[in-house]
Amino acid sequence: METDPDIQTVPKGFYCKLCDVKIPNEPSLEGHMKGRKHQHLCRLRAKRKAQEENSVYVSGFKRDTSTSELAEYFQQFGPVAEVIMDKEQSLYAIVEFAETASTEAALAQLQHSLDGLKLRVKPRERKEFKLASKGKHDRTKPHISLEKLSHELCLVSSVNEQMHKMVEMFQLSENDSKARQLLVQLLQEVFIEFLPDCQVVPFGSSVNTFGIHSCDLDLVLDLENTRAFQNRTRMSEQQTAENQSEDGQPEDSILSDIDLTTATPAELLELVAAVLRKCVPGVHKVQTVSSARLPVVKFSHRQLNLQGDITINNRLAVRNTRFLQLCSGLDSRVRPLVYSVRFWAKQKQLAGNPSGGGPLLNNYALTLLVLFYLQTVSPPVLPTVEQLKHMACEEEECVIDGWDCTFPSQPISVPPSKNTDDLCTLLFGFFTYYSKFDFPGSVVSLRAGRVLPIAEFLSRDDMPDPAESSDASRQKTTARTKLGPVNILDPFELHHNVAGNLTERTHKNLRREFCDAEKYCRSLQYQRKSSKGKSWGIVKLFAPRLEGLSSSQEALEKFPEINIPFRAAILTQSFRTELSSAGETFRVLWFKKVCSSLEVVFNDILKCTPSDQVEISQDLTSAQGDTKNEEVNNNLDSSSHHPIVHSGMKRPLSIEEGPSSSSSSPEGKRMRLEPSAEVAHWNWTQRHPVWAGRRKIRRVLLKTSDETSKPEGGCSSIESRVTQYIIENDSNPEEKLEFRVDAVVTGGDECTKAVLKFKATDDPAGHFHDFFHFLDCFLPKMVDTLLAKSE
Repeated sequence: METDPDIQTVPKGFYCKLCDVKIPNEPSLEGHMKGRKHQHLCRLRAKRKAQEENSVYVSGFKRDTSTSELAEYFQQFGPVAEVIMDKEQSLYAIVEFAETASTEAALAQLQHSLDGLKLRVKPRERKEFKLASKGKHDRTKPHISLEKLSHELCLVSSVNEQMHKMVEMFQLSENDSKARQLLVQLLQEVFIEFLPDCQVVPFGSSVNTFGIHSCDLDLVLDLENTRAFQNRTRMSEQQTAENQSEDGQPEDSILSDIDLTTATPAELLELVAAVLRKCVPGVHKVQTVSSARLPVVKFSHRQLNLQGDITINNRLAVRNTRFLQLCSGLDSRVRPLVYSVRFWAKQKQLAGNPSGGGPLLNNYALTLLVLFYLQTVSPPVLPTVEQLKHMACEEEECVIDGWDCTFPSQPISVPPSKNTDDLCTLLFGFFTYYSKFDFPGSVVSLRAGRVLPIAEFLSRDDMPDPAESSDASRQKTTARTKLGPVNILDPFELHHNVAGNLTERTHKNLRREFCDAEKYCRSLQYQRKSSKGKSWGIVKLFAPRLEGLSSSQEALEKFPEINIPFRAAILTQSFRTELSSAGETFRVLWFKKVCSSLEVVFNDILKCTPSDQVEISQDLTSAQGDTKNEEVNNNLDSSSHHPIVHSGMKRPLSIEEGPSSSSSSPEGKRMRLEPSAEVAHWNWTQRHPVWAGRRKIRRVLLKTSDETSKPEGGCSSIESRVTQYIIENDSNPEEKLEFRVDAVVTGGDECTKAVLKFKATDDPAGHFHDFFHFLDCFLPKMVDTLLAKSE
């Protein structure tokens, strides 16, 4: 396998360059090579290579020359399969022959001429075959190259100047802003002809002071006044019984075809799309996206080279933009921090979903993370949203869709911050703060300016009522909140998690990059300019993420371990309610349920047997520890073997582990436990290769049963049958594998998760490595499946 040029050996298995995927081990590699995707790409590559060998590049013909004329000319050398013309300017063409001999004959002729012009005919350029990305183009890539940016940043004398330079290089220029203003004015003039009294209002990066050269133009079409105009017109028509309204609006106007009061969002979007296509000069590529959380109409403007989005009556988005404008004006350090963090996140592939949707952070969520950190630093740089509300005057009160969006309109109304930290210190503090942040077990609230415990968001089913007071409404805001690995509440729409699209993998990458950035910021390379002309300061932070292991991962690779993250979304409602009533001790209850599920997986599904001897930690020698152990065991589901569970105490940090140490990242050096945290130990024996060939066996068994097909780890009954089949057909049941599992729940300074450490205690056949790789994928999915149906 390793001799295949498409396959590259990497530290954690193999990497297929053709399919751009990682494979953990040799059995999986063999299956991948025989898989449908790999075989399809191999055939496609061979087809493209044959097309290149049978094609010639042709130029020098007239602009009005057609493909049929070129095909007719080259027919003299053999059958022509296809002629592909340059679509933009017709300056060149690719002529593909049906046979290689025809290509050789065309290239052998020294001179070619068509319509009195000499043609240039040469072999077609050979290009390396690459898997095309799903997006048509990468709009997240900045116009400024990383090489140019690095050169400019290394010339200045401090990190503070580097961050100000970032703003200077990436911010919207005066011409960019004017072009956007002109397009807004054009759209306003067009739409008001069809929808009287409507307003086209820009929001987002174009106007919130955080825009860059390539950012989209986000717009809101406000139809509130148009709806009122339509109602007045219809009342007037009923009174006068005439064919024209008081304002001279003809009966066949666009408003006579649609009722804005009862029209659905899809109907309004189609209306907007029709006006854009037919009536706005320069607009093309109009597309309606009605499946988004906030349906939009996307479009492009050819002359201004701008992409834009239009939403209907999205007044909250406009208010959010005003809030970001205010924060930017409150302190001059806000913009450099936001620009630096945004660019860092894109370089590390943490942000920037190319086609709109995706599992990465968006710029708005990143900006809120920066603002929240500036609220929590001591002394704070920015006030909380609740504090800003009390600083606003009576005329500035604002309620939109039942949400209190009140804050001062001008920065002068807010007292200046007493924080004097420079940008270098604040950026370091930003990475330090979030490298230790418990994202799964916490909710970021800019309104309160503090972290809210996830337990408060687990059991609320009631919906916020816009008619209620703002305080009462806030008590119901968590009902529709989509909880996930990262939870960041919108400052005003308090049930909206702006990071709700993130996956476990994105959260894992985010935490790893925070830890690596925090470790780098401790070094002199970050703080001081290099005297030898090397990269320094924030330049090193922007280095693209490389394949392979990061420093934090390398530390974890020394000990085989599997993480089972806390995922509130998969839990049953009754268990969520139970966790909510537990408050800060919800991790203990959740961990007990995880331990119970682990026993079911090992004992009932994988048919492991507990070892005769059970190790007991020395921490259980006290009566108090024994009592605690009995209480925990009584709460676990009954099985042949209970884990040993005891309380873990938070130990004091040594000097080497203090915040000024750069020895290792927090993930790699320790797990800090709360006083109520729990630990469990198991010793298991596995006598059969239950990890071998499971997917193939599952497919065979599903063909002969009525059960629906589910992914690996998605159904406990199916997985139990697969294991039983392997056991019954095992030709060598005497080879046994004994292993130990130590489980601990983390929280607080570590993300809420159950960490399982594995150790082979007796492995004469060397099966532990393959067994662990199987468990690494299988175990978290299986535990989630059991938790999802456990009451």
